[in-house]
Amino acid sequence: MANDRSGKDVEKRAALDYHEFPRPGKLEIRPTKPMTTGRDLARAYSPGVAEACTAIAADPRAATRFTAKRNLVAVVSNGSAVLGLGNIGALASKPVMEGKAVLFKKFAGIDCFDLEVDEADPVALAELVCRLEPTFGAINLEDIKAPDCFVVERVCRERMNIPVFHDDQHGTAIVVAAAAQNALRIAGKRPEDIRVVGLGAGAAGIACHTMLHKMGVPLENITIFDRDGVLHPGRSDLAAEQMVFATASAETVLEDALKGADMFLGLSGPGALPAALVAAMADSPIIFALANPTPEIMPEEARAAAPGAMIATGRSDYPNQVNNVLCFPFIFRGALDVEATEINDAMKLACVDAIAGLARQITSAEVGAAYEGERLSFGPDYLIPKPFDPRLLPTIAVAVARAAIETGVARREIDLEEYRHGLEAQVFKSSLVMRGVFEAARQSRRRIVFAEGEDDRVLRAAQAMVEDGAGQPILVGRPEVIAQRLDRAGLSILPGRDFEIVNPESDERYRDYWQTYHDAMRRKGVTPDLAKAVMRTNTTAIAAVMVRRGDADSMICGTFGQYLWHLNYATQMLQSDALSPAGALSLMLLDDGPIFVADTHVNIEQSPETLARTVIAAARHVRRFGISPKIALCSGSQFGNLDCRSGRVMRGALEILDTTVRDFEYEGEMHTDAALDPELRAHLLPGNRLSGRANVLIYANTDAAGAARNLLRSAAGGTEVGPILMGMGNQVHIVTPGVTPRGLLNIAALAGTDVASYS
Repeated sequence: MANDRSGKDVEKRAALDYHEFPRPGKLEIRPTKPMTTGRDLARAYSPGVAEACTAIAADPRAATRFTAKRNLVAVVSNGSAVLGLGNIGALASKPVMEGKAVLFKKFAGIDCFDLEVDEADPVALAELVCRLEPTFGAINLEDIKAPDCFVVERVCRERMNIPVFHDDQHGTAIVVAAAAQNALRIAGKRPEDIRVVGLGAGAAGIACHTMLHKMGVPLENITIFDRDGVLHPGRSDLAAEQMVFATASAETVLEDALKGADMFLGLSGPGALPAALVAAMADSPIIFALANPTPEIMPEEARAAAPGAMIATGRSDYPNQVNNVLCFPFIFRGALDVEATEINDAMKLACVDAIAGLARQITSAEVGAAYEGERLSFGPDYLIPKPFDPRLLPTIAVAVARAAIETGVARREIDLEEYRHGLEAQVFKSSLVMRGVFEAARQSRRRIVFAEGEDDRVLRAAQAMVEDGAGQPILVGRPEVIAQRLDRAGLSILPGRDFEIVNPESDERYRDYWQTYHDAMRRKGVTPDLAKAVMRTNTTAIAAVMVRRGDADSMICGTFGQYLWHLNYATQMLQSDALSPAGALSLMLLDDGPIFVADTHVNIEQSPETLARTVIAAARHVRRFGISPKIALCSGSQFGNLDCRSGRVMRGALEILDTTVRDFEYEGEMHTDAALDPELRAHLLPGNRLSGRANVLIYANTDAAGAARNLLRSAAGGTEVGPILMGMGNQVHIVTPGVTPRGLLNIAALAGTDVASYS
């Protein structure tokens, strides 16, 4: 027991330290506009701010153009029903409300103010909230006890012209309904045919049953109990929202109601559902025991009583956690972006369908990485997505926005397809810049062989390729290992149907492959026996031989090992008079725009000739992304002020580049800060030929280029696309061991584009 207490003390201290250091709380406010000059100040405040005020006075709708209103939510609570802590008061609820605000920002990019109001009277609280409408784009009511919460929301919705959403009610209800929709699908039952028994008639319980009714469950098929017994017409202590479900006989008891019932929904207290009552329910019962932290029945007890049960709880250590974060950030995102006047039933049901549908899809690579070791495929233990599924934002927000537009509560029309692309770019930084690449890859349908086909990241990338139509994957690996790992990851692709396998141990083309390798390498010390051994053990060499023979159009390798080791085997088979490595180019996606860096891996020390070739190749590849190249040749020397090797190499490369007219901007040699700061560069060399900020940084050796790449990725939070191997006709790309499944998918899309697209 002492060790248990000690562990709890450590966790308590860690939680308190998290909230206190390095500065108290979890939120801060930052400006979104420049505030560095007197001109900035004059525009941000007096006199320039008067122009925005005048515009809003003339047209109140302009507030969403000139202020943060459209992206600003208030989380409002009086602290009367906080988590499992009860009525702890407004001040003590502040850490929870700050946490809610952080989740809004983290998951949906929504700014949020937490407002803790010391007001117990629900009508007075509603009056106060209504007066906040000029400030906010939407209101999230939080942790207000029942039945007061019904009153507050009802008054606010009647009087306010912006969305008001009590998340404890509707957020929980939406996630429960999504899980129920999928559980019914698995059980082969229809909402209109099932019987539901509820335990708990508070705000969340009533909202959940209301949503189930909107899904099609008849009112007479829903029986709800609270601490005073069953809800029935003779009770005088029920709010109007509760009275809707008071359809049972006053004599009804939980034991009788659960006999043959299809679904139990608990939002009450720990241990309130005996296992014997679960055993009396219908086949494949749905048990949603959502009391926290201890549910009405523990999942293992429910499973023992009804082996076919589908079970959800509010806990993260069991499958099917009903977590409001699956809903509220994204439903608000969609409502705000179309400037909806309310969140109506159609928008809630659209959210239900979007969440349920996402669970039925193959789990994304990002979720697989976040929940490594869990089986995340649709079924009894995976009824709803995980909170860190990045697809939640574009999937739900678009569905909600569409429903708002279709039901006439949207005040702002948007292009939903463009809206989806914009949201995808928020969660996948590479999404926007890679759109054109993926479209080209879908047209080409090139065959891409992955040398490390057994790697989990490769398997997820192959799944995504098949789903997206961006190329035809070929995997080098043992079939039994690939099958085992596909099953473990819950992936649906199948060999023969979706991808081809090349088995190093027994492929029928083995003889042809080792002979091809031997023919190419016989004058370089490779004997037939060695060629045979290489074709049994070296998957990079196998992939390169496949491309050489035309069995694949391009190869991808490098998920383990050193870059130049892989490059050696690739060039043995694929280098020619027309093709040779010109450098490795990494695209770093930053908050303020993309930056390309080269050469990060190929030319350890550049010569003027290799450097000029790297520059020309980089310009060609940068255009592949629809970006006009502005190339800076970076060195320790600044426009000739230092006689160092990097400066001499840069000057030599410039002489080569200057021998003909180029269709791209370039300049050098210069320090990196001068490349990125046009004012500094103009001060150092007036009239230089590079306009604006450079977007391509070329270095004289891999040490400098690699350091720039790593700093942009690690210190600046950049997302990398690449490295892209230039000069090899798009036949080979070598990734690095830290590559993610999405990184592999991006490289596969690049490899899946015809070489002509780079011209």
